Amino acid sequence: MENTSSDPQTDARLMIFQSHRAEILENPLQTYLLGIIISICGNVLISISLNIQKYAHVRQAQRGSKPYYTSVVWWCGVLLMGVGELGNFAAYGFAPASLIAPLGCVSVIASAIISVVFLKETVRASDIVGGTLAITGTYLLVTFAPHTSTHITAHLVQYYTVSWHFLLYLFVEVIIFSILLYVYKRRNVKHIVVVMLLVALLASLTVISVKAVSGMITESIKGQLQLIYPIFYIMLVIMIASCAFQIKFLNQAMKMFDATEVVPINFVFFTASAIVAGIVFYQEFEGLALLNIFMFLFGCLLSFLGVYLIARNRPKIKQQDRNFIAMDKIPGSRHTDKVQPEAKPSTYGSLAAKLMCSTADRTDDS
Repeated sequence: MENTSSDPQTDARLMIFQSHRAEILENPLQTYLLGIIISICGNVLISISLNIQKYAHVRQAQRGSKPYYTSVVWWCGVLLMGVGELGNFAAYGFAPASLIAPLGCVSVIASAIISVVFLKETVRASDIVGGTLAITGTYLLVTFAPHTSTHITAHLVQYYTVSWHFLLYLFVEVIIFSILLYVYKRRNVKHIVVVMLLVALLASLTVISVKAVSGMITESIKGQLQLIYPIFYIMLVIMIASCAFQIKFLNQAMKMFDATEVVPINFVFFTASAIVAGIVFYQEFEGLALLNIFMFLFGCLLSFLGVYLIARNRPKIKQQDRNFIAMDKIPGSRHTDKVQPEAKPSTYGSLAAKLMCSTADRTDDS
């Protein structure tokens, strides 16, 4: 009895961790479903906003008068995107990060449907097959993902931050990131996999910090104030910094490569890094049955394949031809070509970087 109480600090940490473990087991299913619903609604709003922005770009290009940012329609799209990203941010406070990140495929599916119905884009066989695979994969993700979510508090985040497996993971990630950055900057290796791996490594930190900040804000709203702890502001700085550098590398990728390459690769790499981050930092797969893990990974694979089929070989050239033929002015088409590239940076202000791949795809189509 005396030996067990010899180290009060260790005992206190153990009691904190065990109390949170109890909270995990008692976590109601309603909270888990709420996170899924918020994430899906946020992704749908993002897809609507992207198509609204695309419509505004096309209309402004046809008129050839004012810049796109003077359009009220374009600003409505930006506002909707902000609301959608806020929903994704909030979803991390209710559901596991390993589930919220793959649900980004909902935005790609919804964007494809909306562009066909309202913007009259061509339906391809790969769109139908890709949408079916992505929807099936999403169903498997929701069904077999971990059905519990930790109550994120400052004490728990601190406990996870100093755990040996996360410190080892962070050390390996820093080494890999440094090597890739050296190869990219010094050796001038401009390969798409190198750039997307840089984005994915940053994305893992983004997912960890976003869930920590969102969870602590959620607990504060419930009455347990978490904003007084330094770890909250540390995670907030990490979240902002990692998002900013993701935006930088994604912009560079969009300048060097086609969106049909960037979108599926970024979605796959981002989702994989988010799942690994959730497993390592938040231990979300702990106690999960082997069948559930297998079916969850299979659902991810189907979603990856579906997004690839939807994103690949989008018919951009034909859409541009239709625009300047309708205008019946050859110089007008040159003006359109000048306006279109400006659309790219305007959509990279989104907070949840795991959805920026679909943003880049739809913006590039404009």
